Amino acid sequence: MTIAEIKQTTQGKMDQSIAAFKNNLTKIRTGRANPALLDTIHVEYYGNHVPLSQVANVALLDARTISVQPWEKGMGAKIEKAIRESELGLNPANMGDLIRVPMPPMSEERRKEMTKVVRQEGEAAKIAIRNLRRDANEAVKKLVKDKEASEDDQKRAEADVQKATDKHIAEIDALVASKEQEVMAV
Repeated sequence: MTIAEIKQTTQGKMDQSIAAFKNNLTKIRTGRANPALLDTIHVEYYGNHVPLSQVANVALLDARTISVQPWEKGMGAKIEKAIRESELGLNPANMGDLIRVPMPPMSEERRKEMTKVVRQEGEAAKIAIRNLRRDANEAVKKLVKDKEASEDDQKRAEADVQKATDKHIAEIDALVASKEQEVMAV
């Protein structure tokens, strides 16, 4: 593996870490409705537990209400039960062929709790980025040790990897700040 390949794979993995972090942020509840909140809910369907999105259409009715429309008539009660028993603290209302999931207003205590969760997710993402930096630097050092690259190449590569690390950590910080504002504003 060359230094260029190491830098390229590290950059790709850092981008994947950011994408995973963004995905995790969508699942953190704010006062606003977001269909991605229900992505973690699984429903029993013919003896198997499947994601909610595979047995129903999940959409927004308005800023504070998510609608869940089961594709089969008998699934409504199971979906309602799964949402109610989830750790999201939601109370769905079954309207026959449509389940309405209103977002309750968040208390000040719950908002502070959510900002802590956002910060923890951000810190976990930063740790992942730093681990990728460390792995890349170790791979470059191994190339130097095996006489496949010079020490000057090592210094340049480490500087480039550090720039990528700084860029990704700044992006994580911006995402955390944005999510915290979203949580506190609603």
